[in-house]
Amino acid sequence: MDLATIIGLVGGTLLVIATMVLGGAPLAFVDIPSMLVVVGGVLATTFIMFPMRTVLGAIKVAVKAFKDDTWNIDAIIDQMVGLSRLARTNGILALEDAEKDIDNPFLTKGIQLAVDGNEEDLIRFIMATDVGFTQQRHAIGQKVFKQMGAMGPAFGMIGTLIGLVQMLRSLDDPSSIGPSMAVALLTTLYGALIANLVCLPIANKLEFRSKEEALAKQVVTEGIISIMQGANPKVLKDKLEAFVPPEMRKESRDGSGTATAEAA
Repeated sequence: MDLATIIGLVGGTLLVIATMVLGGAPLAFVDIPSMLVVVGGVLATTFIMFPMRTVLGAIKVAVKAFKDDTWNIDAIIDQMVGLSRLARTNGILALEDAEKDIDNPFLTKGIQLAVDGNEEDLIRFIMATDVGFTQQRHAIGQKVFKQMGAMGPAFGMIGTLIGLVQMLRSLDDPSSIGPSMAVALLTTLYGALIANLVCLPIANKLEFRSKEEALAKQVVTEGIISIMQGANPKVLKDKLEAFVPPEMRKESRDGSGTATAEAA
């Protein structure tokens, strides 16, 4: 599990609840009609804007926001160095046997393309196309949550306007104005919370995960091409490390290439 996402979501929720409790009368912040307007409205417009399969697929993609990083670039570099040693010692066809111990489908695809004797340009094209379309699919899931985040405050305002209309109809009873106004403002609160505590943060985390995956796949692609070119393992390691910011690089590697990277 990604502790950062859990800490942020749980911590933010607890802070809001604590503020309500410390301010007194926490039940005053609970209003079912206001929740129905905001949550129901957001879901309704989401289904209007996107096909059913896209919305349901976005919910599945959202799980990635709660998963730890499954593309460990350090482990991938270690693995590529190990494969490079194997290829230089026993030939490129020896990678076919090593393929059985690899649980990364993208790397497995690259090895198979290399073993089959395909040209470097073709391999780069196929793997780049895979990355491009994967990012497109990820972008759709991100867009769903961004739109939900945009609709939250909008339906919060709609609920507030509904509450204000109801309040103005009862101006002849001054004692009801305060409670009615409080209920009207709750929809704005709900909309802001849905947008800024749930939907938009998830969209941003999914975007970050997508960039991580694209970078890892680029490392795999360059590693495969370099192995086909017979690159020295030390040179290969230096080349692949260039993709990683200095502060994120592993300080020391044993170069055994035994680590494996899980597929996202």
